[in-house]
Amino acid sequence: MSMAAALTSIPAHQAATGADAGNPRPAVLVLPGGGYARQADHEAEPVAEWLAALGIHAFVLRYSVAPDRHPAPLVAAKEAMLHIRSGSHGLGVDPGRVGVLGFSAGGHLAATLSTARATGNADLDVPAAVPDLTVLCYPVVSYTQSVHQGSVDNLLGHAPSSDLLAELSAEQHVTAATPPAFVWHTADDPAVPVSHSLGYAGALMDAGVPAELHVFPHGRHGLGLASEERGPDRWTDLCAGWLDRAGWASRPSTEESRN
Repeated sequence: MSMAAALTSIPAHQAATGADAGNPRPAVLVLPGGGYARQADHEAEPVAEWLAALGIHAFVLRYSVAPDRHPAPLVAAKEAMLHIRSGSHGLGVDPGRVGVLGFSAGGHLAATLSTARATGNADLDVPAAVPDLTVLCYPVVSYTQSVHQGSVDNLLGHAPSSDLLAELSAEQHVTAATPPAFVWHTADDPAVPVSHSLGYAGALMDAGVPAELHVFPHGRHGLGLASEERGPDRWTDLCAGWLDRAGWASRPSTEESRN
C-alpha cells in the first residue's frame, strides 16, 4: 500500500485556528488499535476530527497488521512521520510540532516510535521520525510484563526471542530525549492492564520528561473517544487542556470537541 493510500488527512478546522489560520499548524499522527490484527475504525477518523476541531492537522495511518510482522508497522509509522514533516501533502504543517496519538496496540506502535526503536533502515531511523509529543490511550507498552499476548503474537509471530521482546518494550528505552506524553487508562481494563500506562509514565518521570497520567477507576477496553462512558469521557477535555498548555491547540468547549 502506498503512503498516500495508507494515510487519511483531516485538516485543522479554520474556526479553531482563528488569527493563526494562515500560519503552519501542529499535526498529529493517529494510530488506531486492533491488536495488530485489524484497525479499529472508532479510534481512527472520529479521533482525527476531534483533533481538527482543536486546530491540529490530523493524519490517520492504516499501518500494516498480521500477517505482516515487525518491523512493518514501525516502518509505516516512520514513513508517515517523515511524510507529515515534509509538507508534500499540501497542508501547512509546522515541521517542529508533529506528534503521535495511539490506542491500545496503536499505543504500542506510538510508544515504540517515541522511544526511537529501530527498523534497520538508516533512512527511517532518524531523529525526524521521532514525534515531538505523544498521547497514549490505554496503550500496550510492555512485551515483558503483564503482556497482551494477542499483540505479541500478531506482531512477532511464534516464540520471539527475549531480546526482541525487551527491544519492543518501550518503557525500557525511555531517555531524557523521549517526547513528553499524555497517558490515560482505566484501572479495571480487562484486556490491557493499567500497569502498561503506569510503567511508561513512571519511566518518563524518572527520566525527567514531562508526563501527565490519568487513571479512571472504571471502563472497558477500547473506549475510543469514550463520549458515553462517565469518567473516561473526560479524557478528551483533559488532553485538549494539555495540548493547549503545550501551545498546540485552540481549545473549544467540551461540547464542540465531541460533535
